[in-house]
Amino acid sequence: MRVAILYPPLDKEGRFPTLGQNRQFKFTNTPESFPPAIVPAYTATMLKEDGHDVFWHDGIINRMQLDEYDKTLYNFRPDLVVIETKTPIIRRHWEYIDNLKKNIDAKVVLVGDHVSWNPEESMMKSKADFLVSSGDYDFGIRSICRHIDDGDKMVKGIWYREEEKVRNTGPPKLVEDLDALPFIDWDLIGCNYHEAYLYRPTGYIMTGRGCGGGPRGVGCCSFCIWQHALWKQKARLRSPAHVAEEITQMTEKHGFREIFDDNESGAVYNKKWLAQFHKEMKDKGLNGEVMLSANSRADNFDDETCELMNKIGFRLLKVGLESGSNETLKRINKKETIEQISAGIKNAKDHGLRIKITTMTGFPWETEEDVQKTFTVTRELMLYKAKFGDCLQSSVLVPYPGTPLYYEAFKNDWFAIDPYNYDDYDMAKPVLKCSYDPMAWCERIWKIHKNPLFVLRSFVSMRSFSDIKVAFIGLRSLRGHEEDQKWDQ
Repeated sequence: MRVAILYPPLDKEGRFPTLGQNRQFKFTNTPESFPPAIVPAYTATMLKEDGHDVFWHDGIINRMQLDEYDKTLYNFRPDLVVIETKTPIIRRHWEYIDNLKKNIDAKVVLVGDHVSWNPEESMMKSKADFLVSSGDYDFGIRSICRHIDDGDKMVKGIWYREEEKVRNTGPPKLVEDLDALPFIDWDLIGCNYHEAYLYRPTGYIMTGRGCGGGPRGVGCCSFCIWQHALWKQKARLRSPAHVAEEITQMTEKHGFREIFDDNESGAVYNKKWLAQFHKEMKDKGLNGEVMLSANSRADNFDDETCELMNKIGFRLLKVGLESGSNETLKRINKKETIEQISAGIKNAKDHGLRIKITTMTGFPWETEEDVQKTFTVTRELMLYKAKFGDCLQSSVLVPYPGTPLYYEAFKNDWFAIDPYNYDDYDMAKPVLKCSYDPMAWCERIWKIHKNPLFVLRSFVSMRSFSDIKVAFIGLRSLRGHEEDQKWDQ
């Protein structure tokens, strides 16, 4: 079949949606941070290996006009199209699918965290032919294609139409053996995906799926839609050998300089896995030859883990602080305290690792004093042994439908918007009632990057022309975030 995987450029006043691999959605005018959609990338690779003619059509990263985008798609004449969606843009995707059906004779598959939470809704409100209601939608889409081609029985978790009725194959079942995944075909996907804080060319992997949590294997935050809608709060890892082999291909064939592991908490929570990964990388001569970065939890950063990561070649760890209030961390089921997070980040920095701190504003139970604590803790950790590469991210809290926080907001009458108006979940304004201005505090936290001491320490620790290039990209990204904030206000 001819299969197109679509990311239509459905902009908002000239700003493009951060869809793809982003767990937090917004419209932005800055082109500096657009990571690839990794699960759909596996989908495209799988289908190509199965002999299908696959068209990766990302109009967002390529900043295409919608008319031009659709014309290119129609010229491809797809038999099947795949669209990944998310709450703030799902209504527009429903409309896009309906219009698509008027222009081409193709089956449509809809995937993503929102439709995994409420699959029946999208089957009723759009003309999608199929829907995969789990995060393993690469395997689900392959199953749909084999069903269409050969009449094979579809796997669990697929919704479809039969004689004008909506049916499904039963509750989704997650794939146990992730080594069944192919290595992403970057020639097909394109190597121009990136984020401002990573060295380019940047490659992306997922060492597994689902948050492994801290040393006790716990931690599933109440605001995290991926854990609750896609992965069913279940952590799975690929084998260290499989990951090391993929990194070998990515460096030798595509020359990626830095590779980011976008598994929710990385694989660094599993020390046994990390030790074996070190051996596999050493055997391939890769230790220290490619920079690795990863999502992480700070309560993993003991001396042994930090030393292993250094030997392997890890550079930066993306760590969720979320709030400076222990009460907030408890209420969102973070399973960490501020003291643990601070100690872990400082220990990682003591070992020479760079840290990207992520924070949130807009928790409905917080006071101005609480968000001041978030600012203070974030600033302290950013300034602690600051070196070039340390950075932060701040977001306004969005309780996507399907998260425990979403249901809690209903129970406590916290919504500041109509919770059924999905367009308002785009982070352009607070979703929940709050006693302080979360937009202003979000902007203030971003500006810690401009703290004179942080700027000075970052500058004097630069060591190469590449550092200077990343610094300018980061500055453009920061300006872009500031422009987005002004736009929203």
